[in-house]
Amino acid sequence: MSIIFKVLDKFSDFLKAIGLIALTCMMLLTVVDVIGRYFKHPIFGSVEMVGFFATIIVAAALPYTYKMDGHVGVEILVRLFSKKTQLIIDVFTRLLSLVLFCLITWQMFVYAQDLKLSGEVSMNMEFPIHYIVYLLAFGLLSFSVTIIEMIIKNIKQISELKTK
Repeated sequence: MSIIFKVLDKFSDFLKAIGLIALTCMMLLTVVDVIGRYFKHPIFGSVEMVGFFATIIVAAALPYTYKMDGHVGVEILVRLFSKKTQLIIDVFTRLLSLVLFCLITWQMFVYAQDLKLSGEVSMNMEFPIHYIVYLLAFGLLSFSVTIIEMIIKNIKQISELKTK
């Protein structure tokens, strides 16, 4: 399993780099577009490109952010429980998240395939949208595998508490 998790870490780092590049491009594009609008020469399709970049950023950031516990969580009540109970609650919530995101990932792949078959393109630039949706689906797939990794780590922690 550790080999799979190492590969996942490398892929997560790769996605993080893609997200960084997309964020930088989005920022530069927005700055140049605002300056261009001031001089009456906006960038054609900039609104679409910013939307695409934002989607890429979300897809790329999900696995890394989840692994670093960067998502918002409400722990006011859970902190009062024992460490073992906290871990059990954590496993349960992660299992629910896994089910949800596996369904979302599956539907994103189905949606991307439908967009590809229908030939759907963006309104202004006529860019095939299925590429962006596939990228989002792969980011969600990586996110789902990251959830599995965290569940396994939590279960190991629970078993270690039992042996003590």
